[in-house]
Amino acid sequence: MSDSEKTILHTLDKRGVARLTFNRPEKRNAFDDRMIDAINHQLDQWLADKNVRVLIIDAAGGNFSAGADLGWMKRTASLSIEDNLSDAKALASLMQRIDTFPCPVISLVNGAAYGGSLGIIAASDMAFCASDACFCLSEVKIGLIPAVISPYVIRAIGERSARRYMLTAEVIHASQACQLGLVHAIDDDLEAVAENLITRVLSNGPSAMAACKSLIETVSSQALDEQLIADTSDRIARIRTSDEGQEGLQAFLEKRRPAWIKEQP
Repeated sequence: MSDSEKTILHTLDKRGVARLTFNRPEKRNAFDDRMIDAINHQLDQWLADKNVRVLIIDAAGGNFSAGADLGWMKRTASLSIEDNLSDAKALASLMQRIDTFPCPVISLVNGAAYGGSLGIIAASDMAFCASDACFCLSEVKIGLIPAVISPYVIRAIGERSARRYMLTAEVIHASQACQLGLVHAIDDDLEAVAENLITRVLSNGPSAMAACKSLIETVSSQALDEQLIADTSDRIARIRTSDEGQEGLQAFLEKRRPAWIKEQP
C-alpha cells in the first residue's frame, strides 16, 4: 500500500521518537472507522515497544482534522444501536490510549481541528498550534453531541468554557485556544517546537515520566486526604529505590549523564 492510500503514516527514529501523522488530506484528515482502527493498532504496537520515548501527533496537508468523516457518519446512521456503540467504543479507546500513553504525547496542530480531533488534542500531554489554526466543537450543528471526547475537553478547558463552545459550536481561533488551555502556545515553526521538547524529554528518566503521568492522573481526580497523602508518599519511596531512580541520583552526584540519555551520533 502506497503512502497516499494509508489513512495514517507512522515512523520511529533511532532516538525513540514515534510520529503518528493523519494522512487523509483530501478529506481534511477526517476520521472514519478504518482510520480509527489503524491508529489504535499502531498505538498498541508502540505500547509494546520499550524503545519509544515520546510520541508526536500531527497531520498531512493544511489541516489537522475535520473530525468525523461525513460518509462514515452517513453509514452509521443506518446501523443498529449495538453497531453504533461498537464504533463509539473504538473512538473512546483511541482517546484513552492517547491519554494513558506512558510516554509524553505532543500534538502539533495546523489549520482546522474540528469535532473529535479536539479530543486527541485535549488528551495529549502537550499541544501547540500554528497561528492559522482554528478549532470547533461542531457536533451540535448536525444534531449530535461531543460525548466521547467530553471528558478530555472539559478537563482541558473547564466546565464553564465547555458550556459555551459545545453549545454554540463557534470557531475558536488560535489565541483563544491558548487562553482556554486547549493548546500551550502558538508558533508557526511547529517542527522547531517539537525538536526543543523532544530534546527536553529525552533527557528525563522514561520510567519517571510514566510515573509522573500516573501521579498527575491520580492526584487530579482525588480529594486531598490521608489516603492521597499515603499514596504519594509510597510513590516517591518506590521511585527513589527503583533502578532508574538510583541511576539518576548517582549520575547527578557523579556529574555525568544518566544511562537513559543516548549519545548523539
